[in-house]
Amino acid sequence: MQSLLTLCAVPVTRHQKLACRALASLPWELYPALFQAALMYDRMQVLKLLVQTWPFPHLSFLQLLEYWPHKQSMMLMLLATLRRESSSRRPQLRVMDMTGFLDASCRQDPTTMRMWTCLVASSCVNAMTRARAAQRLAKHQKLDPQVPVASPVEVYTDLLVNQSSYSFLKEALQTITCGPLRLCCRDLWTEELSGPMTVAHLKLLDPVYLRQVDLHFNNLGLSSLCTVVSHVAKFTHLLSLKLQYSNVDVRRLTAEAEGNFQLFVSAIGQLRSLKELNMGSSRLSGCLHQLLSSLQGPLESLELPFCALLSGDLSYLAQSPHATHLKKLDLSGNKLSGDLLSPFQRLLREASASLLCLDVTECQLMDVNLVSTLPNLCCCTHLRYLGLCRNPLASTGVKNLIEHSLALPELQVVVHPVPVDCYRDLPWPPSSAHLLEGTVDEERLASVQAELQQLLQARRHHNVLWTMDKYSHNTFDYFSL
Repeated sequence: MQSLLTLCAVPVTRHQKLACRALASLPWELYPALFQAALMYDRMQVLKLLVQTWPFPHLSFLQLLEYWPHKQSMMLMLLATLRRESSSRRPQLRVMDMTGFLDASCRQDPTTMRMWTCLVASSCVNAMTRARAAQRLAKHQKLDPQVPVASPVEVYTDLLVNQSSYSFLKEALQTITCGPLRLCCRDLWTEELSGPMTVAHLKLLDPVYLRQVDLHFNNLGLSSLCTVVSHVAKFTHLLSLKLQYSNVDVRRLTAEAEGNFQLFVSAIGQLRSLKELNMGSSRLSGCLHQLLSSLQGPLESLELPFCALLSGDLSYLAQSPHATHLKKLDLSGNKLSGDLLSPFQRLLREASASLLCLDVTECQLMDVNLVSTLPNLCCCTHLRYLGLCRNPLASTGVKNLIEHSLALPELQVVVHPVPVDCYRDLPWPPSSAHLLEGTVDEERLASVQAELQQLLQARRHHNVLWTMDKYSHNTFDYFSL
């Protein structure tokens, strides 16, 4: 819902020429409302002048696009046409924040991310090309060389670098050394890049601005990953490091691999600001203590899906300084129903005061395991998200969870599995593959869903999304917690 001020600003922007003439005499406090009103009805002429004369040092497009998420193309047009034209008011704009547009679904679409990344970079390159052309023209016409040059505007953006965008982005970052727009990468995602290509791109980024590095599907192996992370270590302000699917297995290390792992641990330990670590699909059996004890401060987000963890790993984590600071914990794909169950429950108790998001997808948790875990889970009174997808829980287990979830007042999303009693001919105990590929009795499932819905209505869980689709909601990102 738009604010009353924004709605009142709509008629002001209706006649664009008159609005542009009046802009210089309007109070600065009206600029955000005028921007939103002009954006609502695509008043591009007004939008351009608003950006060019923006009276504040910071312009966050995400805040102004709150109600119009489909307007990204207009933001790129504004960025591409940004000028330092003269006006009665000296522009104060120093930062254009273009981060946060793309939600989790867009980030999972390489085409969308690549197009966004390349278009933002192209706008910065084009702005510099125009500035250089203007300088050559001024020199040719022998204009006053003492005319002051405006300081560049820093453009905060997120970058996806893959095989398709690598060459262009590398050239763009090497080219944009000066000009009216300076590209500043906040979050970097690389996908399916070799170690040398990743390192070459990291060298082009300013350590001051980078807050997240996500190396996804790069399959680097321990040796190459060690080299890459040694270059990541220069980003001393880095808050988040994600190294998913990097082909790391520490279970049977050679002497050389052991040395590389020690170097890797040492490099991770140099990231003194690190708050989030994702080692997804790394086989870390028995080495979690070695990895996490090197960190200079406690983590607030730890993602260890499919890491073949042992009971000793969770026992260490439960008594480590990290436990009491964790806001987000992902243990998906680790078998929590056996030896890991007791240390997992201790970990929940230790993290109960801070934990907001818990994902235990595909952890082979059965009803009996859930029953013994519920007292510890209910201590996590600030929990917002609980992921239980593809665990062999029966409908009675899900109903039991609904009853106990009344103790979780801040809960927003629960992703529960298709109950095992809704399958046909399911072997016992079923594997995650059986639950994913098994035949569901749709009539039985519809009946169970109706029962669950009635129970939710009776318990007044109106503000909590209970779903079996883990992709039906926005991801709880660490930076949004």
